[in-house]
Order: sequence, then structure tokens, then C-alpha cells
Amino acid sequence: MNWVEIDVFTTTAGIDAVTGSLLGLGINGFVIKDPEDFREFLENKDQNWDYIDDGLMELQHGETVITAYLPENAQGLDYLEGVKAELKALKSRDTVGLFGRLEYELKNVREEDWANNWKQYFKPLCVGEKILIKPSWEDVPESETRTILEIDPAASFGTGQHNTTQLCLELIEENLEQGDKVLDLGCGSGILSIAALLLGAGSAFAVDIDANSVKIASENADKNNIPSEKYIARCGNVIDDAALREEIGSGYDMVCANIVADVLLAMAPIFGGFLKESGRLVISGIIDSRKDEVLDAVKAQGFELTAVKVKDDWTAASFVKK
Repeated sequence: MNWVEIDVFTTTAGIDAVTGSLLGLGINGFVIKDPEDFREFLENKDQNWDYIDDGLMELQHGETVITAYLPENAQGLDYLEGVKAELKALKSRDTVGLFGRLEYELKNVREEDWANNWKQYFKPLCVGEKILIKPSWEDVPESETRTILEIDPAASFGTGQHNTTQLCLELIEENLEQGDKVLDLGCGSGILSIAALLLGAGSAFAVDIDANSVKIASENADKNNIPSEKYIARCGNVIDDAALREEIGSGYDMVCANIVADVLLAMAPIFGGFLKESGRLVISGIIDSRKDEVLDAVKAQGFELTAVKVKDDWTAASFVKK
């Protein structure tokens, strides 16, 4: 397998936040180059060091860089979109700039080339009992009986390739009732809320912290022939923005959120306010090592756990509001 190298630029203070986000996405291998470490070495080095190469001396200057490696395939591009979304979320919370510029660079591939060339990996995909996800350039037989959801690779997380998305779609399918009012938090490409509408939901409200994701979600809804009056998409941070929470309102039959563990923990106290009594909550994006922490936090907010699904190192779960 080929690998794509990605550098994330931050500061010493941002190392824990950035690596935590990478781990939350399931990216476990990375290398940290921190000028502060080398400065400490220079201050405390053993006296036996008589000479240090000028190239090494340059390590004490510049930015902290965290390097990770992504597989050069469909899931790797989904990982990249997850990294981009996480960096945007960190920037929004880092109001004083403690974590640096929080930008990224790809080292051994152009992002545009990757996004175009990986079409060879993106084929029609069956999820659950009813859904078939396909890109626009692939055909399916006229005899196909599954509900067809058309999603093309774009600059937004959620093509159906990632285990977290598949698990979440399965739980949505199992918990959705006809005519449901659905809220999609951290909508990315809009795949979850669009699938819910295609399966019979009555309306959906989609929210993402990234304006481009909101735009893409709206375009994907239109591509799947969802009437505009049934689909609302808004940009904002529901954790901090009371006005946005007021616009979203309450009385939803289902809330879904496929986000990393730390954001799910931060959202746990507000999930219940969106749902009607006995409303259903579906969450995903939980790396195995954080499963108990996240599930316990949601249960502590008055939810009853109804199902848990696991695939590889990922967990998704459904709840009912008590």
C-alpha cells in the first residue's frame, strides 16, 4: 500500500490537542518534531557533546510539526477530510492562538490529484439492509431494489467508505420511523441526514462547523432529489452558539452525530434538549479506547443505551431519551 505523508503545523502547547484529534480519527502513527524538545536538550546536554551539526541546530527554531501517514486510497481521503474538520474545530476553540496556525501540507502527493485519481477505489457500496451508496460515474442495474444514495468524493467527510459512517447508517436504518424529524450534528457531506430522508424521514436539519461542508451537504441533498423545504443546512458550533441552538429548536425524533469522541463528550449535555421524549440518539466516530467513556457520559445525561455496533476499532451506539 502507498502512503501519503501529512504535516500539521502547531505549537508545543497544541501537541496534545492535535495528537488527540488524530487518535480520535483512528490515525495512530505520527512523528512529533518540537523545537522546545531540542532547546531543552541544548540547555541540559551532557558535557561530552563537543560539536553539534549546524543542521541539527536549526531544530531549535520554527514550528512544531506533527507528521502522520494516511493510506493512499478512498479511506485515506476520508481521513484527510476528518483531519481538516478537526483542525477547523480546534481553531474555533483556540481563540487566543495558543495552538499556532493549525494548517496542513501533503508531502508526496497533490491533494487535487489524489481526489481525482482515487475514483478507481470508489465503487457502489451496500450498507445495512436497505442502502446502496454510489458515486455519480457508476451505474447500478435497473433491477436494484435498495435505496440509492449518490455521493461523490468532495472536500467534506462522509462518502460511506469509513467504518464510522457505515455503522451510523446501519443504526439510523434500524431506528428510523416514517416521517421522523431528524437532526444531523457535524453533517460533513450530509450523508446521514440525506440517507434518513431517502429512507422515509419527513425533514432534516443539518449542522456543521465548516461552511464548505454545509454547502456540499446542500448540493448532495439536491443531487438526491431531496425537496429544499425538507432539508435545512446551517454553519455553526452548536456547543457555543446559543442562537444556533434556538434556531435548530427541539422536538426531534432522531439526532445523529458521527464525530470524534471529544466532541461527542462536549455535546452530551445538549443532545437531550433537541429530542422529544422517547426520541432516539445515534452516535458514531468513537475509537475503541474511548468507548466506555463516551457511552457512560451520554447515559449520565438521561439516555438509555439500546444498541452498540463495533467494526474493527470503531464503535457506534443508539440511545433512547428517558
